[in-house]
Amino acid sequence: MERDVKELISQMTLEEKAGLCSGADFWNTKSIERLGIPKVMMSDGPHGLRKQAGETDHLGLNESVEAVCFPAACATASSFDVDLIGKMGEILGEECQAENLSILLGPAVNIKRSPLCGRNFEYLSEDPYLTGKMAAAYIRGVQKWNVGTSIKHFAVNNQEYRRMSSSSELSERALREIYLPGFEEAVKTAQPKTVMCSYNKINGVYAAENEKLLTKILRDEWGFEGYVVTDWGAVNDRVKGLKAGLDLEMPASGGYNDRKIVKAVREGTLDEAVLDKTVERILKVLFSYVDNRHPEAVFDREADHKKAIEVETECAVLLENNGVLPLKPEQKVVYIGEFAENPRYQGGGSSHIHASRVSSAWETAMEKGRNITYVKGFPCDRDEVDEQQLKEAAEAAKAADVAVIFAGLPDVFESEGYDRTSMKMPECQNRLIEEVAKVQPNTVVVLHNGSPVETPWVKNVAAVLEMYLGGQGVGEACDMLLYGEVNPSGRLAETFPLRLEDNPSFLTFGGDGKKVNYREDIFVGYRYYDTKKQPVRWAFGHGLSYTDFSYANLQVSGEAMNDTNKITVTAEISNIGKCAGKEVVQLYISDKNGTPDRPVKELKGFTKVMLEAGETKTISLEICARDLSFYHEGLRDWYAPSGRYEIAVGHASDDIRLTKEISFETKKQLPFRVDGATTVGEILADPRTAGVMAQMLEAINNAAKTEEGQEAVSASDSESDAAMMKALLDGMPMKSLISFGVPGEQVEAIITQLDALCR
Repeated sequence: MERDVKELISQMTLEEKAGLCSGADFWNTKSIERLGIPKVMMSDGPHGLRKQAGETDHLGLNESVEAVCFPAACATASSFDVDLIGKMGEILGEECQAENLSILLGPAVNIKRSPLCGRNFEYLSEDPYLTGKMAAAYIRGVQKWNVGTSIKHFAVNNQEYRRMSSSSELSERALREIYLPGFEEAVKTAQPKTVMCSYNKINGVYAAENEKLLTKILRDEWGFEGYVVTDWGAVNDRVKGLKAGLDLEMPASGGYNDRKIVKAVREGTLDEAVLDKTVERILKVLFSYVDNRHPEAVFDREADHKKAIEVETECAVLLENNGVLPLKPEQKVVYIGEFAENPRYQGGGSSHIHASRVSSAWETAMEKGRNITYVKGFPCDRDEVDEQQLKEAAEAAKAADVAVIFAGLPDVFESEGYDRTSMKMPECQNRLIEEVAKVQPNTVVVLHNGSPVETPWVKNVAAVLEMYLGGQGVGEACDMLLYGEVNPSGRLAETFPLRLEDNPSFLTFGGDGKKVNYREDIFVGYRYYDTKKQPVRWAFGHGLSYTDFSYANLQVSGEAMNDTNKITVTAEISNIGKCAGKEVVQLYISDKNGTPDRPVKELKGFTKVMLEAGETKTISLEICARDLSFYHEGLRDWYAPSGRYEIAVGHASDDIRLTKEISFETKKQLPFRVDGATTVGEILADPRTAGVMAQMLEAINNAAKTEEGQEAVSASDSESDAAMMKALLDGMPMKSLISFGVPGEQVEAIITQLDALCR
């Protein structure tokens, strides 16, 4: 049915309009029964429904309805599979329709600035390009069912410590290149129904009242059409937030902030038209759900459990393998560690799902009749060494053909609400792994964790399989991967540094409680490690398979690009192993022009391809000028200098297989002003002034020749003198020409003439 929302708003009282701008309770919006406006319910996500009934809370402390827990974002991003995450979104959208939920609060797309962020398990990646593509796919999937999403937390919310009040201090370039592109891609290509603003300040201004963020960037630049909702309790100044573009306050404020809105309108400090526009945005989203219910939607928990298993098999990352995996049915295997029977499959806090069932690797092995025994070894919920259990584990490992240790981080180590203090695993686990590896060379470590850990034992074990927080089907997925029923195809969406101190944010993460300075700027994750040539444990994009792949015949549709055209990149990928498998092909761009402060490479394309043994397929990726660009603060836009760029295609950020250079030419001109402090080199580098400056230098030299015929400014008697003079001129401010004999009046005239050329 067609709704005349503006007409509906015209029938509302001021109090009713103000009331619609906040929740009725923790999860529901307000209704206006006389006008046929119903209340609608929201639910936490992003990897399942956390629908609460009765006593409700935002941190997941109270029970929610039984639902299916899919792999967390730390896992799904590692699939590098936009189709997969889109299908997962569709499943969640149908579940929401079946449970009468209008908005699913997710995806969470904040960048993994540091391994210590307590909520990293809920975030996708350290890379903004991958983040944006995966988030957009998730949103499109959920919203196919006319259920809204709420992409969060907008923006620059990269820690839990004082997240409600601290200010993230960063450059405009870092904001635009690292912390906003995930949101930008999702908004422009998937149009989430809502955007959730974060608690924190950005450069001193609360996100909830940041007009630049909520209106100028989100709506004016990106074209966002939905409404902005607060993170729960994020309002600072309600009226100021409304003016800035904040629409819905959640949860309820007991009418306190509603009365402030009414008062501001009546006193003339808030234009009622601003309130009307806010209500219009809220109602359009509300009715897009109410008028498009799907009575056929079914929440089939058993069927969706199987789908959760399928998703996790695509997400797990095989980090190391000397050939011990896949396991063979005839081998005698011992499972060690309580995670084998009680897996950690999700994180703590607002995304905590009341899982309909949970499968463990030990339970699955028993059901399949695997030749396996089990030893507890260490507890899954604390760091506690039991010498007797340690001894039993070592003895069992020695008697087996293979020992599989299920390790990772207990719930208490990482959760919403607080950050980790180190990258270390529990000491009881590290010690057991070391002791078992001494007696059993075929030791496999299976990890259950939401973010990178230090692995001091890694060179002594035969294989490492990263399951991340794999959802309620993690046990069955793990069994399938260990025994080769599915070939691992996940790739790391974040770098595993050798140690915490290697991380670029190590010196500033957390801040002083009031401010946190992002001094690493754009050099986050692999952008830092690759540029600095800093050794890491496992690089961004890394992941092994039970087969091998080769790359060949890199081709481009054109070797020259400009501001408007695009280039198609193709390459042949072959499965040269003995079993079917999936390869994630990654495309990186490198600026070869010596442009200051640019990472050595940046991800600008990826695709996942399925190949049978011996099969070859041609993959195709497309790049445009934006993919070559950085954000230029002076231009206030994206900019790539004319010159050469390298297209690098490979298996990981540290495993590039094919490269090809292309040329690029831009018509964009950078802002440039000439004054006495401008150097000769800067003037000669700008096409608007270079020719004129060269002629002026020649004229100055000709006029200043000595009696012996030598040039006073640029001539020299030797190559070394010439190099010195060139370097001197390059860094010489225009005002300094006076000291070398050029009349001051002439210098001033030259500066005026050159500056006029740039206006």
